[in-house]
Amino acid sequence: FSYFLARTSQPLPSSCLKMNSLDSMDDDDMLVPTTATPTPLAPAARTSASASAPAAAAAAAATPATSSSTPPVTSGLADADMASKDPLQSIPRKPIVILMIGMAGSGKTTWMNRMVFRLQAQKKRVYTVNLDPAVRNISYPVNIDIRDTVNYKEVMKHFGLGPNGGIMTSLNLFATKFDQVLTLIDKRAAELDYILIDTPGQIEVFNWSASGQIILDALAVSYTTMVCYVTDAARCSKPVTFMSNMLYACSILYKTKLPFVIAFNKIDVMAADFLQEWMQDFTKIGSALSRESSYVASLAKSMSLAMEEFYQNIRSVGVSAVTGQGCEDFEKAVAEAAAEFHEQYVPFLLEQRRDIEEKRQRAIEEQVQAFEKSTARTKPQKRMREARLGQGGGGDDDDDEDMDDLQADIRDISIHER
Repeated sequence: FSYFLARTSQPLPSSCLKMNSLDSMDDDDMLVPTTATPTPLAPAARTSASASAPAAAAAAAATPATSSSTPPVTSGLADADMASKDPLQSIPRKPIVILMIGMAGSGKTTWMNRMVFRLQAQKKRVYTVNLDPAVRNISYPVNIDIRDTVNYKEVMKHFGLGPNGGIMTSLNLFATKFDQVLTLIDKRAAELDYILIDTPGQIEVFNWSASGQIILDALAVSYTTMVCYVTDAARCSKPVTFMSNMLYACSILYKTKLPFVIAFNKIDVMAADFLQEWMQDFTKIGSALSRESSYVASLAKSMSLAMEEFYQNIRSVGVSAVTGQGCEDFEKAVAEAAAEFHEQYVPFLLEQRRDIEEKRQRAIEEQVQAFEKSTARTKPQKRMREARLGQGGGGDDDDDEDMDDLQADIRDISIHER
């Protein structure tokens, strides 16, 4: 997926991406140059800079191990030999990657802030990544920030997008260089206990977007990975809204197939006991829905029985990002999810690796095609807007030449730590 930009018919302007080369910027450039230099990829599970981590890991894992007629001397040597041949067998139990997903306003960033400082107070070694390009202020310390690489407002301007489309496209661009994120994490992985990743409120990134799937796959083949779906307990007080949130959670679960924890946030405002009762007892949610008379309530009631199996196999905890309630329960759920990752998810990867790799490659090709169509439409639309505003003319050719000169610079962008 890192060759994503190389195949586009029209490169992005320098203002969309924050370069690491001072030569690529003019005096009036709005970008802040960074000092980090491109880092070579780690050899384990990543064979080249042009191959993404999950593709390289799956390719290495797909190589059959050769059998030997000589019995192993010790089990330790046999395990080491197997791990060297199959990267999926050597996924470490630490650090644990926790991906925070949730709708805008659910309090996931505040919950992440609470967990960062709580874990640090427990002398845990924590690494943080921010994937929200539109967030203004972050109260917790960030190690890798998408805002240092992608200029969200310039992406909106260049592609003529609204806020949601700008966030999605920014994350797509960042995903093209996610192998660099893995390289940075690899350098510190042996010293870490947790990796917490904050995401934008546009949860469609993980429902249908290829970038969300690529990011999750890249993490899951390298580290113990789980998803925390944060939802607002107060807004779930209406059974229809509760069902809507659970359908989103179910969709993300079956999309990622990763261990899953639902965190009902803001229990300092409204207790989440009744929500967990709705998940455990079908008759109670049915009774609550029977008091609703809308068409959506009828639909939710008919679907509630189908969701019962989902509820029985999911972990849920009530938490408060403000007061810290439920943190111990959440840590227990994380430990259980980490154990599930090695007991169920890794064997699933071993069995389905070829099918997963084929699906990933198809997703990459579809994303490339969609991006090429988008960039192909951008230039005519830009010229039409300039013509309507009376700005068309001889400047277009110069602009096109400048944009063509930026293609090599865009390929050399580097993600760095703060």
